[in-house]
Amino acid sequence: MRTALSALTLLRPLSLRDALRMMRDDGPLTPLAGCTDVYVGLNLGTASDRRFIDLARLEALRGIAVRGGAIRIGALTTYSELLRSPLVRRRLPMLASAAGAIGAVQIQNRGTIGGNIANMSPAGDTLPVLAAADARVELRSVDRVRTVPFALYYTGYRRSVRRTDEIITAIEVPPVEGAQWFRKVGTHAAQSISKVVMAGVRAERPRIAFGSVAPTVVRARRTEDALAAGATIAEAREVLQLDISPIDDIRSTAAYRREVAARLLTQFWSSTAP
Repeated sequence: MRTALSALTLLRPLSLRDALRMMRDDGPLTPLAGCTDVYVGLNLGTASDRRFIDLARLEALRGIAVRGGAIRIGALTTYSELLRSPLVRRRLPMLASAAGAIGAVQIQNRGTIGGNIANMSPAGDTLPVLAAADARVELRSVDRVRTVPFALYYTGYRRSVRRTDEIITAIEVPPVEGAQWFRKVGTHAAQSISKVVMAGVRAERPRIAFGSVAPTVVRARRTEDALAAGATIAEAREVLQLDISPIDDIRSTAAYRREVAARLLTQFWSSTAP
């Protein structure tokens, strides 16, 4: 049964300060931006949230710039803006690749990187990139601003450290040294949810992250250690199976995901070889 719109509450702040006050005083509220996932849930009647706050007009949450050597990406930055950004394409090409693999142009024009994080889906296409890039998530409330390492942001399936009075305001990505790589495997090239998605950085200490193979995005730490220690790719593929815990679902099987993840690891290592 579809959600009755009359049963929903929507607050529309005019400034970030207003939004933070509403989050504190009128919550709990679910932040909205592009709404590309929320609208689907409301239309299907599967969404449990009934009280929302619309952040779309808050210009303070937009923009891409360099601050203190790191790329700072406003939470309301769309995938299209990531794709068009010369700064992102030059310094974080794997994020541009991920943005181009998300949905159709309409989704890329509306969907935001902050929304991809806040949605907390283990299949989020930008999440392995942020994990492999050692990104940080900026969370803001009326009382304080805190920055959380992306590796510590998720605490379980659809759970995170964000408090109910906080808003994701930006993502910070320090300089990434090494060859970057991204690949999404789905039913279609872009307009599908990933069966397996991977991002990697080829450096003295490799950084490897997967989506859709565990309850949250996974940094393959054991695999990274093995490759850094000189393991062969065949040995690393075996170690990878300890890093991931895929399940059977309507999109794929656990066995398929394990095999695809191993093949992606091989492709990453061979295509980024010096």
